[in-house]
Amino acid sequence: MTPALLGSRLRGTAPRWLASVLDPDEAVLARDAGADVVDAKDPRAGALGALAPRQVRAIRQALGAGTLLSATTGDLPGMPAGPIEQAARDVLRAGADVAKVALYPAPGLHACIERLAPLAHEHALVGVVLADRLQGPCAPRHLESLLRRMAGAGWCGVVLDTADKQGPALPRLLDLPRLREFIECAHAQSLLCGLAGSLRLQDIGELAPLRPDLLGFRGALCRASLRTAGIDAARIAEVASAMRAQAHEPASAL
Repeated sequence: MTPALLGSRLRGTAPRWLASVLDPDEAVLARDAGADVVDAKDPRAGALGALAPRQVRAIRQALGAGTLLSATTGDLPGMPAGPIEQAARDVLRAGADVAKVALYPAPGLHACIERLAPLAHEHALVGVVLADRLQGPCAPRHLESLLRRMAGAGWCGVVLDTADKQGPALPRLLDLPRLREFIECAHAQSLLCGLAGSLRLQDIGELAPLRPDLLGFRGALCRASLRTAGIDAARIAEVASAMRAQAHEPASAL
């Protein structure tokens, strides 16, 4: 999928929502619940643990062609450009519309962003900034220049997430004004912007008025809120209902 086409699918007056899934059965459950993006990843292998390409392909086949499918490229804190580029190409060949790349504050971060520029100009690449790793090239004072660099290299979006899923959720790490500032900074660079990071059902009402393009969920969809447990039909229905309600809310004056 081209970056322009992804933008046309996700930009709107209310945020869309993403459901992270482990296998084809979960993927179909998420699609049928109304998820705008189904996100293939392995929650047992880290914040952005990657599934094997054959598993991504199986999810694509279960979903059919109409559902937006993203896939993570794995947790690689050293930001090795070659392996990350290969992982992105692998998930795209397996049928993902979007490749999601974790952006860790390593010395090689900028080189990795530039290395993936040719791929990013042809396919939808989304970088994931980790709110509990805001240091080095990802320090708050550098975030604007980081997003500008991503946009210049053709990346089409950014998600603000968390690395430590046992630690505080995103809204407990960063307050609403700082989250709003991040979203506005991303939009100023014409980047799609998503929020994730152990989001709960009750966070939707606070975060949606900030006008991100996407809210991402895993634990909130699962039994007992355990992200390594399977998706629960009742819990995903609650999230779907809350997101549908936001589509009918008047725009916030925040």
